[in-house]
Amino acid sequence: MPYAAITYRVKPGHEEEIAEIFANFKRVDTPDLTGDDGQAAGRLLGTGVFIKDDVMVRVIHYEGDFAAVGKHMAQQKGVHILEEKLQPYLAEERDTSSPAAFAAYFRDATMRSVAQLTVDTHPAGS
Repeated sequence: MPYAAITYRVKPGHEEEIAEIFANFKRVDTPDLTGDDGQAAGRLLGTGVFIKDDVMVRVIHYEGDFAAVGKHMAQQKGVHILEEKLQPYLAEERDTSSPAAFAAYFRDATMRSVAQLTVDTHPAGS
């Protein structure tokens, strides 16, 4: 099951304020993802947020279609509330006000994966 990472450039010195925003985050209404055809497209398995100085990274553990993750998150009220609260702490402004704008940001902020290792792929076998 893959992982993805989304970057945020933030203003340094605001780690506690940003941590407070994420501590009060309203979780998604369902971890199940659907595609444009209404069929199951995947599932959110977990997320984690990390911050150091001017870099914040959200790690997303999911299964299925990653584009469906972005679409699902763009439709979540809690995500839009979080994005609004983060705005004063972002080093670079971004538009996440509409599903299309959010999807564009989500796509552009996704980091390149250079390695993903799990116990399932360990040479010693399972």
